[in-house]
Amino acid sequence: MIITKTPFRMSFFGGGTDMEIFFREHSGAVLSTTFDKYCYVTVRHLPKFFDYSTELAYSKMERVKNVEDIEHPAVRNAMKMLNMHEIRLTYEADLPARSGLGTSSSFAVGMLNAFYCLKGKYADKKKLANEAIYLERELCQEAGGWQDQIAAAFGGMNRIEFNKDGTYDVRPIIIHPERKKQLNDNLLMFFTGFTRFSSEMQKVNQAGYEEKIKQLQQMYALVGDAEKVLEDKYSDLDDFGRMLDTTWRLKRQTGGAITTNSIDALYEKGIEAGALGGKLLGAGGGGFLVFYVQPEKRADVMEAMKELLYVPFRFEDGGTQVIHYMPEMYEDSKRKISYEQSYSY
Repeated sequence: MIITKTPFRMSFFGGGTDMEIFFREHSGAVLSTTFDKYCYVTVRHLPKFFDYSTELAYSKMERVKNVEDIEHPAVRNAMKMLNMHEIRLTYEADLPARSGLGTSSSFAVGMLNAFYCLKGKYADKKKLANEAIYLERELCQEAGGWQDQIAAAFGGMNRIEFNKDGTYDVRPIIIHPERKKQLNDNLLMFFTGFTRFSSEMQKVNQAGYEEKIKQLQQMYALVGDAEKVLEDKYSDLDDFGRMLDTTWRLKRQTGGAITTNSIDALYEKGIEAGALGGKLLGAGGGGFLVFYVQPEKRADVMEAMKELLYVPFRFEDGGTQVIHYMPEMYEDSKRKISYEQSYSY
């Protein structure tokens, strides 16, 4: 039995420039972090006592005899890609899906990590990120960028640079621990109660793409500005919050599905209560709002947002991890191949 633990991500700057249609022409970058809310994927080979060969438990239960009959597109395509058979997979998470935190990509990364481990093979973070991107964007044909898969695999606070040749670089943000703690303390996250499919939002937001290039280029430039604020201990950290407001107002111009009247009202309510800036996380339409709030304004913003669920969090640096590994003997009933798992770190 294998259990993987994969973090969710919080994207601050550059979202949208990680879309291949943009960075292949202009280059792109995001500044993001993972935090201590996770999805857990449990995988084992299914005992041969049932009239089905695969069992999946996520928001629904699936029991099928053939991989082709699996409804969940990511699981079906991942099993075919890695030639997986006769498994039981369970998904659990600390936060709801379709909420702007890269949950589907965290699941994809955690599932691939578990599958490789079940096969007795090691896959490094770069391999997991690359294959999760391929799984979601190519095999499942889901619209979206590349940042979520990379963040989930690598973990930590990073500048992720997307190059015109289709490669990317992950560069950790060099920030003093006390300054990083101060940033964490100044961020408040609230659940709007609205959920949506990110890939559907991306499809809507891609309409009129050529008209949004200017805004995306400005959002790309803000990544470098924000990075300097974090890494320069003499900079005013509050500028990070003010830039969040700038990037949010730019992002609102890049897609009709980014925001709604209800979300706009919630955001302005937070600003009026004293937040220096903030943004809706993810592709838009719902999910989580994050605000940058100075300590003396914290109580006022908490009061203004009292009708929403407050979600405390801490930054994390681990990325996807195998947290439980129990080897087993397995014989593939279709191919009559036996092996004992072995795994080393």
